[in-house]
Amino acid sequence: MHSQGFAHRDLKPDNVLFDSKFTLKIADFGFAGPLAGRDGKGYLTTILGTKPYMSPELNERRKYDGAKVDVFAAASILFIMYSGTPAFNQATRDDFYYKFLFHKKYELFWKYHSKGKPAGEHFFSSNFKDLIQKMFAYRPEDRPTVEELLLHPWFQEDYPSYEEVKLEFVERQIINE
Repeated sequence: MHSQGFAHRDLKPDNVLFDSKFTLKIADFGFAGPLAGRDGKGYLTTILGTKPYMSPELNERRKYDGAKVDVFAAASILFIMYSGTPAFNQATRDDFYYKFLFHKKYELFWKYHSKGKPAGEHFFSSNFKDLIQKMFAYRPEDRPTVEELLLHPWFQEDYPSYEEVKLEFVERQIINE
């Protein structure tokens, strides 16, 4: 999408789909806008999206880089998919959880989010923590691009095969019946 010159601007779990082979698909481009901005200077100004997935610059009603707000929202989705809970309520300096990221007190952020998780503080790998911290950076210029994300060590780790994912879903269905 970014390579085609557009920002989604409303990435959230409702707009992320998976096909029968678990290939990620993005839906609902109703808020999409040109990365270059309406004036061609590279910034967008329309404040829109869904609060829990909006980046700090959107919450502070500042002009913004559409690709960077998408990376931020993608971090929110990834965090939920990985942990089963949101990372914070809203990306503001006074949000109980986001303030730890804002002040770069990462150990406190991860301490709170590790409570009650299997393996406790070891639930989140160091590569995952590093990736999320970068994607949730307060300053948009500190967030990686999609190209940089794909080179991050977390994306180089082993991941389950299609068969393993399918088996996991079958097992979950059996447990829930």
